[in-house]
Amino acid sequence: MSFEKEFEIMRRMEQASVAFHHAMGVMFYDAETVAPEKSVEGRGRTLSFLGDIEYGMMTDPELMKALETLKAHSSEFGPDEQREIELSVKHVDSVAKVPKDEYLAAIVLQDEATYAWKKAKAASDYSIFEPYLEKIVDYNRKLAGWLAPEKKPYDALLDMYEEGLDMEFCDKFFSDLREGLVPLIKRVSAAPQVDRSVIEGTFPVKAQREFTEEICHMMGLDMDKVTLGEVEHPFTENFNNSDIRLTTHYYENDFVDNMFSILHEGGHSMYEMNCDDKYNFTIFQGGVSMGIHESQSRFYENIVGRSFAFTGPLLEAAKKYFPEQLEGVTHEQFWKAVNRAQAGPVRLEADELTYALHILVRYEMEKKLISGELSVHDAPAEWNRMYEEYLGVTPENDARGILQDSHWAGTSIGYFPTYALGSAYGAQMLDKMLQDKPDLWDIVSGGDLTPVTEWLKEHIHKYACYYKPKDLFENACGKFDTKYFIDYLTKKYTEVYGL
Repeated sequence: MSFEKEFEIMRRMEQASVAFHHAMGVMFYDAETVAPEKSVEGRGRTLSFLGDIEYGMMTDPELMKALETLKAHSSEFGPDEQREIELSVKHVDSVAKVPKDEYLAAIVLQDEATYAWKKAKAASDYSIFEPYLEKIVDYNRKLAGWLAPEKKPYDALLDMYEEGLDMEFCDKFFSDLREGLVPLIKRVSAAPQVDRSVIEGTFPVKAQREFTEEICHMMGLDMDKVTLGEVEHPFTENFNNSDIRLTTHYYENDFVDNMFSILHEGGHSMYEMNCDDKYNFTIFQGGVSMGIHESQSRFYENIVGRSFAFTGPLLEAAKKYFPEQLEGVTHEQFWKAVNRAQAGPVRLEADELTYALHILVRYEMEKKLISGELSVHDAPAEWNRMYEEYLGVTPENDARGILQDSHWAGTSIGYFPTYALGSAYGAQMLDKMLQDKPDLWDIVSGGDLTPVTEWLKEHIHKYACYYKPKDLFENACGKFDTKYFIDYLTKKYTEVYGL
């Protein structure tokens, strides 16, 4: 029996879906970077119109029948076709299982909520964003029921960002992290604190922009495939492996924040850039999950970027742009300063050691919001209470508290745990990388990240979405174990603080 027609219909959908993502993604990037403030209404109308066309395409009876046939005969095909069918069905279901009016309303809600969040954060006034978050939480509860009624709602949302992830895994993962890291954090807190003053001062934004270009060059990013933008909350948007939009935010009193932002977003960009060309414009295009994606961004940002080996080349480069501010700063002073561990209220300012606790707060908040245990109105107070409990600090205002992240404004609930998971993935990848490349740090200390990128490309990047995230990770590193991350942080901070 020939299924040529069904495959043709499915692949036509793949092509169209990629095109819609491209068009709507460019509008999102434009909205975040250069669009005028009052463009939100017109953009919402355009997004709704495009979404209407996309919804019609995804619910086309001919497509639904073709996918149903291919799924029923999946065992008759090879592994490539089986995975393609699996991904296509999941992608179509993510649209077709949602009522049309709700699907279109969510597209507009995301745009309007993001606009409201920016205003709320600028004013440090949660009440501006509260009604939008109410709608977002309500929508996500319904979305979970539409997509996977057999699952607990928050489990269904977690699975959207990391296939196979659920609360049972996350509860144990975060429990293991707390057990392994809280005693270490207490030891570090009791030790003489690292001097961060050596990286403080005034750093003109113009010079920071020039330094940004050098960091991208040091990473090996092909800047003919990357555009740099400036936003309130840095992100990376990708359309194929030759069109990647990287963003950052500059603070005149802190060049290090941008430096690590570029390394982080550059890690996302590197992943997308190194996906095999054959997957472009297909259902396999791009990174496979947010957990794997965050493993790459946080690998370049922290495991490499804050390593003793690479902080030497980074300092040498930074001194070219900030010679007076960094005069006399030694490699060891710089390495210790950028690895200072001190609990604070803001995730994006968090050190590598306490970062996971910031994610734990968000994980617990999301569980409570989706289950109904916590109301949206009471969320700021609960946020502050949990920060006091887990990190011993209380945010001084909404902007540095519950409004600090853009994710919920983008309707993304279930995303946050992938940051901590990605960090843990990265530590285990490092262990395997060092087994394969024992001279890795010697090469990196010369400013050459080629062996890092080569290993990641060979074991992670090139496969795009071909493997499920769990299979991709285990093929590269073996069975996941949180111990690698705890051991990595213990070794690192024992050295930084001389414990």
